[in-house]
Amino acid sequence: MDDKAAEQGDEPDYVAGPWWADLGTWGAIALIAFGGIATAWVFLRLPGTPQEPAFGYHGAAKLIAIGLVTVGCTLMGRRRRQPMAHEKTGEQERA
Repeated sequence: MDDKAAEQGDEPDYVAGPWWADLGTWGAIALIAFGGIATAWVFLRLPGTPQEPAFGYHGAAKLIAIGLVTVGCTLMGRRRRQPMAHEKTGEQERA
């Protein structure tokens, strides 16, 4: 057994995340806006609208929901990384 085969066996398998995992805040906002545009498209029955409008609304709602969850998670992650205001002042007073 050569070294390359041994190295490949020791490495964990790469698992790809969902397609929306790396959107970030602006990507999620764009996804919400695109979902809103898709909703308006179905509401106005423009060309390309499915025969049953529920299918179009369902797809648009999924886009909006994924965007909202992504924005929420991104903003909550940023908020958790920042130190709280009262922790900052307590450290400054001790110094």
